Amino acid sequence: MFLSLIEKRRSIRKFQNKEVEPEKVDQLIEAALRSPSSRGFNPWEFVVVREKSVIEALSRAKEHGSGFLKNAPLAFVVCADENRSDVWVEDASIASIFIHLAAVSIGLGSCWIQIRKRPHDSSKSAEVYIQELLKIPAHLKVESIIAVGYPDEEKPPHAKAELQYDKVHYDAYGKKQ
Repeated sequence: MFLSLIEKRRSIRKFQNKEVEPEKVDQLIEAALRSPSSRGFNPWEFVVVREKSVIEALSRAKEHGSGFLKNAPLAFVVCADENRSDVWVEDASIASIFIHLAAVSIGLGSCWIQIRKRPHDSSKSAEVYIQELLKIPAHLKVESIIAVGYPDEEKPPHAKAELQYDKVHYDAYGKKQ
């Protein structure tokens, strides 16, 4: 079941003009809150954005790669407290992928928008732009935005033959099976 889920998961950037039901939003929140965290520190926090004008503003967080967000009905801003864990990036990334996988499992599409270490413009980072927009405290670092909605595009799974098996090594680097 898990393998078919990850096979089906694709980055969806086109969404139907349809709200995500509150019970599905709750399921996505639960999935995020169940994501594993190093030593159980759970440094992540989430801003669930449903307001269209705020989503549109978030779509301008970066010069490239976030514009499609304006057509999503839902966005998860994934943050983490760097003071709670030295591996907050990993923990926030795991939470982000849990949201992705939960979305596809309930018939939604999603796409990760990288925020950490990305510029908004020449004078500020995408992270600072989002912190200011959403009133996120400075001690919380913004890892990503996950755009979520009902897909308005279909993407076939990547063919198994296209997977990069040449990057797999056995027992030592460079050793093939």
